[in-house]
Amino acid sequence: MRKRAAAAVVLVLLLAGCGSTGAASSEKAGQSKMNMQEAADKADVILDETFAAIKPPVQWTHTYSMPGDCYVERDRSVMTIISTERRGSFLGVLERHWKSKGYRLVATSQNGLAANFETRDGFQLQILIGTTGQAHVRVTTPCVKKSEVAPPTSTPNGPDYSKRKLPVPNVKSTFWSTS
Repeated sequence: MRKRAAAAVVLVLLLAGCGSTGAASSEKAGQSKMNMQEAADKADVILDETFAAIKPPVQWTHTYSMPGDCYVERDRSVMTIISTERRGSFLGVLERHWKSKGYRLVATSQNGLAANFETRDGFQLQILIGTTGQAHVRVTTPCVKKSEVAPPTSTPNGPDYSKRKLPVPNVKSTFWSTS
C-alpha cells in the first residue's frame, strides 16, 4: 500500500511538473528572452538557495540534469538520512523558504511527503521524501529558447553520484536522522 501511495505521489508530481511545458508556459516562453542555459543557471541558483536555507545543513548530490525540447530539469538528492520524525520539519523548512521567496504552493501529497511550488516566472519546484528518508529536490524550468545546456557547476558537499547509481541515504545527522 505504501509503495502504491508513493508511486501515486510521484505520478502527481511528475504530471504537475509537466505542466511547466504546457500551453500557459509556452505563452510565457514567447515573452521570455531566456534560453535553456540561462534557465538552467537560474534553476541552479534556486537549488543553491534552497540548500543554503536548510539548517542544520544536509549532504546532497546532483542526481541528474535533463534538458528537454524547451526546458531543463535539475535534480538533487539528499544523502543525509531524514528520520520519519523529522520529515515534516524538513518539508517545513523548504516550504517556509520557498514561500518567503514568493513562490506559490501548487500541491501537496496526502501523506505530507511531497510538495510542488511554482515561481512567478513559471519554474516548478518539487520536493519528495521517499520511504528510506531520502529527499529529492527538483527544479523544472518553463519552456524557453532552445540552446545547449552545460552540467551544473555547484559542487556537492559530499560524494557526487551524478554519474553513478544513487545509493540509499547513508549520512547520519545528529538532528535530521534522530527520532
